[in-house]
Amino acid sequence: MTEAERRRVVLLGATGSIGRQACDVISRYPGRFQLVGAVARSDAAGLDAVVRRFGVERCALVAPARGAELPDGCAAGLDAACEIAAMDSDVVCVAITGAAALRPTLAALDAGRRVATATKEVLVMAGELVRARAEAAGSRITPIDSEHSALWQCLRGEDTASVLRLVLTASGGPFRTRPLDTFSSITPEEALNHPTWRMGRKVTMDSATMMNKGLEVIEAHFLFDVAYSQIEVAIHPTSTVHSYVEFCDGAIVAQLGVPDMRVPIALALADGERLPGVGPPLELRGTAPLEFHEVDPQRFPAVGLARRAGETGGVAPCVLNAANEIAVETFLAGGCRYDEIVPLLADAVAAAPAVQAPSLDDVLAADTWARAFATARFTGSAVS
Repeated sequence: MTEAERRRVVLLGATGSIGRQACDVISRYPGRFQLVGAVARSDAAGLDAVVRRFGVERCALVAPARGAELPDGCAAGLDAACEIAAMDSDVVCVAITGAAALRPTLAALDAGRRVATATKEVLVMAGELVRARAEAAGSRITPIDSEHSALWQCLRGEDTASVLRLVLTASGGPFRTRPLDTFSSITPEEALNHPTWRMGRKVTMDSATMMNKGLEVIEAHFLFDVAYSQIEVAIHPTSTVHSYVEFCDGAIVAQLGVPDMRVPIALALADGERLPGVGPPLELRGTAPLEFHEVDPQRFPAVGLARRAGETGGVAPCVLNAANEIAVETFLAGGCRYDEIVPLLADAVAAAPAVQAPSLDDVLAADTWARAFATARFTGSAVS
């Protein structure tokens, strides 16, 4: 690949966990990738290091701290982030955590850019809108999440009409075998102690409740255009099989590998091209037996709640996501018990306004409403 043929990458969330690993991939394959734009939320020093390391052309901080020293030429604010997301590039890597990724992702899609996303919340919040905007602009969405990357790999070259089931695997997190009667005493430190993956605090927390898997069911529905009834979740403690597909003829195709996010990141940035030596290979002869278990709805009620929100459609998934972000922040700050999280989310979804075929304004209004609802519940104040 010549200098002119290198893929130009815009990285949104450049200083977070996925962003740092994306930077590692880009630096290891300088003949394949060129980082031309970078956005971070508030880490000015981290963004400056990325800009200097790669000679980035344009950068922005979404919410710089007061008095922070911005990198030379760095813009500030969400509008600036959206402008960088839409700039001339071959792929926009979305690694911003949570709902903050929605507007920059839409800006990239509207500009006709291919989006490689690690942020499931975008499709959860506004899956119908995101798909419509992508189709209108001729854009494509490529998954980075390990489970959805696995499904993407399993489905390449296959007729989706032949798919019987998509099965997302989950380790079960730190509480897979913990006695249910002790859930009220779970601490943030225990919830953040994931047995197999090393991730950011929000994703790790969602892995503990398995809300991440519920959100991934919704994401898979929109990514692969498969009915909710055909998407299942299985507990797989070793995280060796990242997901698998069952076809109508009885064949099962699975993607296996060590828990290493650099592989799905590189595959998404390279648009499906496999690059040599991205991650260590899995030695199957020394691998533990492959165990798969049903999801216990009492232990992990978040999965069923997310599925019901997805089936309801409209703004229900957006409300679920926004309320969950508030609940996670509240729990990690010591403001609620672990076992209070999912009941609050269920109440928010039940009280959500009924809006079908939501516009962007509808989605943003639902997001605001859900955050106010959750905050009011945890603080005991009233909400309109």
